[in-house]
Amino acid sequence: MPPTDTRRPPTAAPTAADPAAAPGTGPRAAASDPGPAAPPVLAEVVRSGFTESRHRGSLVLLAADGSELLALGDVTGPVYPRSAAKPMQAAAMLRAGARLSGERLALAAGSHSGEPFHLDLVAAVLADAGLSEADLCTPPALPLDPAEAETLLASGGGRSRLAMDCSGKHAGMLTACVTAGWPTDGYLSPEHPMQRLVREEIESATGERVAHTGTDGCGAPLMAVSLTGLARAYRRYVLAAPGSPERLVADAMRAHPEYVAGTRRHDTWLMREVPGALAKVGAEAVQAVALADGRALALKVEDGGGRAVGPVLRRALRLLGVDGSLPERLGDAPVLGGGLRVGEIRASF
Repeated sequence: MPPTDTRRPPTAAPTAADPAAAPGTGPRAAASDPGPAAPPVLAEVVRSGFTESRHRGSLVLLAADGSELLALGDVTGPVYPRSAAKPMQAAAMLRAGARLSGERLALAAGSHSGEPFHLDLVAAVLADAGLSEADLCTPPALPLDPAEAETLLASGGGRSRLAMDCSGKHAGMLTACVTAGWPTDGYLSPEHPMQRLVREEIESATGERVAHTGTDGCGAPLMAVSLTGLARAYRRYVLAAPGSPERLVADAMRAHPEYVAGTRRHDTWLMREVPGALAKVGAEAVQAVALADGRALALKVEDGGGRAVGPVLRRALRLLGVDGSLPERLGDAPVLGGGLRVGEIRASF
């Protein structure tokens, strides 16, 4: 038997009085803790027949009766819905007394592309409230649509608060403030009456308490809810009673989808070509959709990769039973090589 190595004294067993030495604790344990399980792969990037990248995420599908049809990943933990929360923000504007309807209400619930008809209508909404672009708290930006941004720059134009894709929402909030007699200064503060009303609407629509409040890219308060709650809210909006704030928002968005998004955006295509569909994308690869009968979905690509949203959305809609009415361009995400199509981004579930 080999001699005992006296240069290294034996380590004492951990005790209850020494919690730092207990199994699963301390710096070494923290470094090796795997944390929560990674969500499943929702999409893969295939180039020349070789899978070179993958996008993980979470997805929930609800049946017409509101029951869960499918859940992939974490659908009960909080996420920032980003601009997918805009229908609820728009409903709060109506509850505050804002006289918005038709294209104006769709614009308030949208993330516009910065096309001329969008900017003209935002300016008109502000003017009718006795306000101007100077009253917007949106950060100056180029149009969201790359083609519109290029056209603007070529004409000698530049960034503006009006061109920022959330300016319609901000104009709607300001209009609500004027109508309700609330101050327009500080309208983005979480404690402003407008934002308190938004919070109430989000909690009512999702059936959840807001888990966390942050700041969205446009400066407005951003409230975290679960994907299940988000899908539940969209389902509630399409099934709401005619004339209610929820239904007025849903109907305006579906009647005027170009004002929700733009002429080259998938929300527009979906609402134009799938009867009764309500759809809104959010930054960092969030998407929510409800169909006329109450079927609904919400998804989040974990890494925020927007390129995966279309393929995942198309597959999710197929699983919900939407077939021939789906536009072909929805979910078509080619991978190019030398300017030619050599692969695609495709759903993997």
